[in-house]
Order: sequence, then structure tokens, then C-alpha cells
Amino acid sequence: MPRFGLFGTGHWAAETHAAAIAAHPRAELAGVWGRDPAKAAALAGRYGVRAFEDVDALIDAVDVVSVALPPDVQADIAVRAATAGRHLLLDKPIALDERAADRIVHAAERSGVASVVFFTNRFRPAVAGFVAAAAAAGDWHGARATMFASIFQPGSPYGGSTWRRERGGLWDVGPHALSIILPVLGPVVRVAALDGPRGAVHLLLGHAEGAASTLSLTLDAPPAARALDFTFYGENGFEQVPAAEGTSVEAFTLALDQLLEEIDAGTRDHRCDVRFGREVVRILAAAETARAQARTVELPA
Repeated sequence: MPRFGLFGTGHWAAETHAAAIAAHPRAELAGVWGRDPAKAAALAGRYGVRAFEDVDALIDAVDVVSVALPPDVQADIAVRAATAGRHLLLDKPIALDERAADRIVHAAERSGVASVVFFTNRFRPAVAGFVAAAAAAGDWHGARATMFASIFQPGSPYGGSTWRRERGGLWDVGPHALSIILPVLGPVVRVAALDGPRGAVHLLLGHAEGAASTLSLTLDAPPAARALDFTFYGENGFEQVPAAEGTSVEAFTLALDQLLEEIDAGTRDHRCDVRFGREVVRILAAAETARAQARTVELPA
């Protein structure tokens, strides 16, 4: 049974990663590492496993690393784990810049490890089924997405997230939107961006085959303006992405299933692997440049 090492001690790590791994019939949660040793000890005690004080010691003790940490911290651990031959179950975005994302991909490819990036909605059956059917149907002219979250309200488990406050909706919910758009409309070749109130960013993406998509993203929407709306349009009219059903633990369990299938089969072509994760980072980094320089950024096809 593959042994999993959990890196992270926050709400997402405890209530999604750890809960799913501990309950999975083909996974063993073997240890926890966190930047706060006291939190690591508490989480490890909750699940009856060892708290590790050293990153590499936990990597050495397991077969798979499951990371629920800020992207810049995740990137370094992912490279170290892949270099050591450990399979990767990462969160989105995999890094906060292209260079770090490239390092993860190169380390994974050199070692031949399996990888899955947990773009949550891609592991919800209704959404995954829609994406597959829409990609097969083709003839889409574009998509429009509004993802207005409000995570900084009292009681939110993510309100204290420093990296989310610094990077905003572009880097937190933006990857979720791109994980649905890219399989259907194809690669992005140009990016324009405009800032809005309350940390909002509005993107216009040009795709290689001529389609265009628009994304409106924020983590700090007024509570009355929270919204999740995602629609594709084309020759056959409009199709709305179905609402995500089920819990995050159920979605993460499916990600575990698929990673274990990759490990068992020896395949390294998961649709949400680190190479796909790198492509998402590349688009987000281009959007940052477009915002900062008030211009359209061209990307290689």
C-alpha cells in the first residue's frame, strides 16, 4: 500500500487531504510536516501518525507526497520529492512563476514519477463529464466565466491566507477556470488583463484556434455579489458548466484513485499532471505581465 506524506497543516490539509488519504482503502497516511511544528504535531496526533520535523526525512519515509501549502513553498518540496523518486499529488497553482513550475516538470520527467494536480472541479464527475463532452463536440467560439468569491469574511477558514491576499483571485480561482477552459478551447496564445474594484481582475484570452474567453475573478467580492457562472458558446448555442456537486473529500478521493491508477499502470499522461499545471502557471504569469504593463501579452503556440 503506498505511503503518503502530507505537507501542510491548514484547513485544506486537515479537512480534505488528510481526511481523504486516511479513509482511502489503498493509501496509508504515514506522516505530516508543517511550517509550524505544534500544528504538525496536532494534526499528526489527530490521525495517529508521526509528525516530522524535517522535509527530506518525510520524503524519504513515503512513496507519495501530498502537498497543501502556499504555491511557492509547494514548488520547492515538489522538486525535492520528485528528484527523490516520489510521486506527486499537488494543489493548484503548482508554483507562482514559470521558472519554478519548469523545475517541477523537469524533476518529475527525469525521475519518471506520476503526478496529479488537484484542480478540484476536474475531479467532480458532473463537471469532468461536461468538459470531456464539450471538448469532443467542438465548434465553440468562446467561454465566459465569473468567479466571485468572498473568502475574507469573518469565519472563513482561508481568511488568514497570506498568499491569497497577495495574489488574489487570479492565482487562486483563476486556475480552476483555466482547468475547464483549456481542455475545451485549446491553448492560449494571447492574454490581456484589467483590474477592477475589490481585487478583481478581468482577463481576455485568445486561443490558438481562434476562440476567445473572458474571465472575471476575485476573492474579495461583496457577500451579496458572490457568483459562480461558467458558460461556453458556439455553433450549437450556449452550454453552462453544471454546478459542482459533492464534497472536496469526495473529489480528492477521485484524484487519489486516478494517481494510484497511474502508479500501477506506469503511465505518465494524466490530463491534470504537472505539465498541465505548468501551462496554467504560464498563462497566469502572462496575465500578471499584462496587468503590470497595460498591454496584450503574446504566448508561443
